[in-house]
Amino acid sequence: MTDPRTEQAELPAPTPRQLALLAVPALIIGIITALMLWALEAIAGVIEDYVWTTLPDGLGIDPSGWWIVVVLTTTGLLVGLCLQFIPGHGGPDSATTELFEPPVKLRTLPSIAIVTVLGLAGGVSLGPENPIIAINVSLAVALLARFMPAVPPRLAMLMAASGTIGALFGTPVGAALLFTGALAAVRGGGSLWDKLFLPLASAAAGAATMHVLGQPPLVFDVPPSTVDPLDMLVGIIVACAAVLLGLIAVYVLPIVHRAFHALRSPILIATLGGFVLGLLGLLGGPITLFKGLEQMGELLEDPDAYSAGDLALITLVKIAALVVAASAAFRGGRVFPATFIGVAIGMFAAAVIPGFPLGLAVACGLIGMLLVATRDGWISLFMAAAVSGDIGLLPWLCVIILPTWLLVSRAPELRIVSKKPADEEPAPQAAGAAPPPPRPVDGA
Repeated sequence: MTDPRTEQAELPAPTPRQLALLAVPALIIGIITALMLWALEAIAGVIEDYVWTTLPDGLGIDPSGWWIVVVLTTTGLLVGLCLQFIPGHGGPDSATTELFEPPVKLRTLPSIAIVTVLGLAGGVSLGPENPIIAINVSLAVALLARFMPAVPPRLAMLMAASGTIGALFGTPVGAALLFTGALAAVRGGGSLWDKLFLPLASAAAGAATMHVLGQPPLVFDVPPSTVDPLDMLVGIIVACAAVLLGLIAVYVLPIVHRAFHALRSPILIATLGGFVLGLLGLLGGPITLFKGLEQMGELLEDPDAYSAGDLALITLVKIAALVVAASAAFRGGRVFPATFIGVAIGMFAAAVIPGFPLGLAVACGLIGMLLVATRDGWISLFMAAAVSGDIGLLPWLCVIILPTWLLVSRAPELRIVSKKPADEEPAPQAAGAAPPPPRPVDGA
């Protein structure tokens, strides 16, 4: 996961008055980002309810049978048609993008929103994070350039990304942890909290707005864990095993991506991808569909309902579905599906290792998979603690993550990285240096 674009020049420390004045647009941006996310998911939810409940009930069809293949194949066809014919063509291929990217042209945003809604409603194994951050960042840069041109575009990007992360996770803590390293590396006066002030305000506004709109918090019913040193050692093994499973997806993704894109036509790519996703859904069951957040709750609600064999199948199917969805031109993020996979891996470990605490097992599975998906230790620790619901696990998890990080620190990323010719390679940057300036935006 790359850091949002931040200022590279030496800057004076912001005064309390400046921070107070800029807090107003930061709060407004946070609210807008949450409203955009809520609207996107609300529209997808209406379509999802009709396609997966109302329509099959009316037709007397079992929605957990071949209907899965029909819906996902149709979803792929519709996404492919949008990618081919709608202006903007759905924006950049999500398989090639990181969580934070430069803003795109405003005329591209409707197509990004449409194909994202179709994927979310149709059961594609991708989350909304990459597309909604792209939409919110582009809107924030354009709006502030129009109405508050003195605000640097990079600051607008940072506030929009923070607000969206706060809205996605239902808490500003995740955004604060995510951006701490990047902002600490920015040269300039003032303390780290001066630099975090505006992003945190935006993230808090985004999280609070989602709570007001009735979005359920990221809370699951996991029994508390009593951990001893032996459990910690087992946890390291589980987390490292999760990394190894995730790295399989890392190495397979470029191969599958090339195979789908050899078809060249977006319609053929997405339709075939939808058909394969349908077959995988038929094999793994409805719980392996969609972004995975609600399905994660289903797993944790009744762990005893799933045998070790069931959990192994669910894990493998979801990994395959994530790779296929990312390869077949669907638009979406990889964080939420990776979170589901981490939970399934942890539950499998708890099922096959006698006496291994479920909460610790789930946290370790999450750490392993999210390190692969995000390359960020803070967000991995945050999600592990949030999903397990046990703050007492943090001391153990801070030890478990150390050897786990060593496995991923030099491995390829879970995305398609295009290699530029040698004469086009950018000059190396110092660690923590800011990326190049963002591309221009329509209206900016």
